Amino acid sequence: MIKTTYTLCALALLLAVSCSEPQDNSTEKDTAVSAIAPSPKELLRQAYQLFKEGDDAASIELANTVLEIGRETKNDTLVGRALTSLCRNAQRKLDTTRLAELSLELSKLAASSGNPQWLMYRAHMNAEMWRLIGNMDRAEEYYNESMRISYETGAMGMYTIDHFNKSFVSIAKGDFETANQLITKYYALRKEADATAAEDAYGLIALAYLLEQQGNYTGAHEVATVTRRLFKEQNLFPEPPDEKPLIAVEDKVNEVLDSTTLADIRTRSYTQSVSDLLAKYLE
Repeated sequence: MIKTTYTLCALALLLAVSCSEPQDNSTEKDTAVSAIAPSPKELLRQAYQLFKEGDDAASIELANTVLEIGRETKNDTLVGRALTSLCRNAQRKLDTTRLAELSLELSKLAASSGNPQWLMYRAHMNAEMWRLIGNMDRAEEYYNESMRISYETGAMGMYTIDHFNKSFVSIAKGDFETANQLITKYYALRKEADATAAEDAYGLIALAYLLEQQGNYTGAHEVATVTRRLFKEQNLFPEPPDEKPLIAVEDKVNEVLDSTTLADIRTRSYTQSVSDLLAKYLE
């Protein structure tokens, strides 16, 4: 019911935007539409939230609605963001064919608009897909492309998050030194952009995975448990490429640690902060 309402409202918004001839009582009608119809930006926000919650069908429906609005109104930003949203849904299904189609659309949009950010998003989404599949060499190539474009264009948000993302590739390849550097740089960039970001829980996923791959299972369990606690408190939902290694950490520590150790660490995690764990485990 909710997703249907969003779609109907969005279509109403599209009709209002595309209508070129004034009608009687248009002011009153436009006011009524704007009062009930979420904006395309809000629809994309909802699509992302639904994706994070695992409702791909509803997420795709909203993204396609925005894509139609963007094409009808010739709004490159709406088209690009809708295509990017659909890329995320293709990731969850490991649908490389669909991702290739969407990637081509993003490339065409970058060429027609002269805006390289769509190539950046294309590279980022492909990197995420290949990391999920397990092709780390290909993922690393796409992350490098995304980071190059984001740095050149000043898209520091993407540049920052790709330090976190690329650390998973380094960990999977056994390059723990580079992974440590990438996680450290991620937090430095986060703090540079926002002084309160030192308590960002999302980056802990990479730290937990790093510790587990290094054989520090008690540390990995400690970090993973704090991560899950903070996600629940902050109502955060990790994206599929990021939750996959976190689940792997949780499975591994439950396999190798005894129940008493697991319980002791879980109890200790109730009072720990992100900064505590970074100081303890990041060199």
